[in-house]
Amino acid sequence: MPDLLLELFSEEIPARMQAKAADDLRRMVTDKLVAEGLVYEGAKAFATPRRLALTVHGIPARQPDLKTERRGPKMGAPDAAVQGFLKATGLNSLDEAKIQRDPKGDFYIALIEKPGRDAIDVLAEILPVIIRTFPWPKSMRWGARSGKPGSLSWVRPLHAITATFGPETEEPDVVKFSVDGIETGQTTYGHRFMAPAAISVRRFEDYEAKLKAAKVILDPQARKDIIFADAKELTFAQGFELVEDQVLLDEVSGLVEWPVVMMGSFEPEYLAIPEEVIRATIRNNQKCFVVRDSKTGKLTNKFVLTANIEAADGGKTIVSGNERVIRPRLSDAKFFYETDLKTKLEDRLPKFEQIVFHEKLGTQAARIKRIERLAAEIAPLVGADVAKATRAARLAKADLLTEVVGEFPEVQGLMGKYYALAQGEDASVAAACEEHYKPQGPADRVPTDPVSVAVALADKIDTLVGFWAIDEKPTGSKDPYALRRAALGVIRLIAENNLRLSLMKVAASALAGLSVKSADAERLPSDLLAFFADRLKVQLREQGARHDLVDAVFALGGQDDLLMIVRRVEALGKFLESDDGKNLLAGIKRASNILGIEEKKDKRAFDGAPDAALYGLVEEKALAKAIGEVQAEASAAVAREDFAAAMSAMAKLRPPVDAFFDKVRVNDDDPKVRENRLKLLNEIRSATRAVADFSKIQD
Repeated sequence: MPDLLLELFSEEIPARMQAKAADDLRRMVTDKLVAEGLVYEGAKAFATPRRLALTVHGIPARQPDLKTERRGPKMGAPDAAVQGFLKATGLNSLDEAKIQRDPKGDFYIALIEKPGRDAIDVLAEILPVIIRTFPWPKSMRWGARSGKPGSLSWVRPLHAITATFGPETEEPDVVKFSVDGIETGQTTYGHRFMAPAAISVRRFEDYEAKLKAAKVILDPQARKDIIFADAKELTFAQGFELVEDQVLLDEVSGLVEWPVVMMGSFEPEYLAIPEEVIRATIRNNQKCFVVRDSKTGKLTNKFVLTANIEAADGGKTIVSGNERVIRPRLSDAKFFYETDLKTKLEDRLPKFEQIVFHEKLGTQAARIKRIERLAAEIAPLVGADVAKATRAARLAKADLLTEVVGEFPEVQGLMGKYYALAQGEDASVAAACEEHYKPQGPADRVPTDPVSVAVALADKIDTLVGFWAIDEKPTGSKDPYALRRAALGVIRLIAENNLRLSLMKVAASALAGLSVKSADAERLPSDLLAFFADRLKVQLREQGARHDLVDAVFALGGQDDLLMIVRRVEALGKFLESDDGKNLLAGIKRASNILGIEEKKDKRAFDGAPDAALYGLVEEKALAKAIGEVQAEASAAVAREDFAAAMSAMAKLRPPVDAFFDKVRVNDDDPKVRENRLKLLNEIRSATRAVADFSKIQD
């Protein structure tokens, strides 16, 4: 079967756009092929700074012939309808149509035969449309060709299109089309400086090989592997260790077609700056990696850069040029850092009076006061020193006004810790300045210092309650204030630190501290709790746990101790994995289903205690006795928060429930016996609700 080779050769594509662009190209072409009946065997896309490339192999040489039936008007329909049908189907007269018998009447049916086309002709039709409609995040329209204004909107000027199609054993054909005056062909170009001459290519294998000979590594992953391996080897050879950075590696691999790794240096005096600032300076400005001393673990005055050329002087000029750029950047960073140290964090706070946090929630200064008050309330609940938690909450946001954070926003919090330590603050207070933002994602570290935990909870809960109060809740995929992340952060802080606190009480306290009052203030804490329940389900789902069990526990009501909810869900999950749990669940579901049917039929609930005098069978008596014992035992276990014991107690219901359904007919002919047995089923449901609402559990 024939293969397709497509290359779009242009000026430099921004590194951040390359991976998605390659994936978009593969998706758009293959989707169109399938839509045209050309089912392929495999496809792979590539990107370098100057090209997008795609290979699709195993494409049929020709579309299959299509035969379709099209239903027309009824026999005897108006002439206008008949003529429209003939025109749409290409029939010359109704004599060429079939007649289909139908209860609603006899209809004309046209049999339309559409012969398949050669795949190369289909490609010549779909590829220019894909190029013209390519979904670049940003694009440009440029220059005139032959005196006419350009019509193509592309990320950067497009210079050449390579498009070949043919079987492996034959010379491929060019897929002929043009876009904005650019004719397709078999010509591409190598490295801009080291091999700029035109290259004639036939199919993907020789295309990739010829590019490599012309100093272009086509595969982005191959470029990453080269950069990483060479950087590790270069640093190791000098007794150093590369500070790995996957995001930077992804970006750098998109800046070069022929990676050449080199090492530069800067003056040791700049090592007095915090390591994170050095790294941010070198990373952000020159896209270089920093280096550690393998013995001390501290940063050295070295950096690793990736060039796009094998220089005649071995790279000395390139290294020197990077050093010349990095030196003043580090000098600026050092100046910012030293300037920041001259002003205490607390002395910066008055400026927050002029900075609006949100138009409906007041200034940053007002928000800091709210966090300070809430942290003081939470501190005793999490074992934190109240004075330290209050102090940490007061200072935690102050570094937002420093020069270094203004230049490098990614080090906010971290610089607060450095400045707090420099001005002699307690170590826990300083740590909280950094850690109160954590955890910021599922992989982020959760603070364990009680002071950090208190401030982190206060910060996140104030954010959640504030935006809930002004009705700025997440909707669909939109969450501009990262409230889902804040809720997950609260859940992880509580669960991983084994904290006991009432979320509704804390939320109510946070609400009381707001200057804006919610129109639905009474419902807000419980509404927010439902949001936490949803976030908890998401987290459990990501961990592979049963998220439906969260509903089963929350359905009991009055549950706002997240730690106990998590523990109860864990115990319930383990119980339902056992045979006793599975069988008991089936029995409870059967009881609930019967009750549901009979309650609907009788239009009443079968609550109230059963009459023991009406028990006529051993199985009824045994079940009633077991329910009484289990309910007391399970409730006592739940009260002492021993959920494993509560589940063990529930397991004792399995034999009498099984025996009851095996031997007892619930809908007895005697109405009183029937009612009594339905009440007994209700007792099963009531007893198990000491642990969870089993009706919410999926089978």
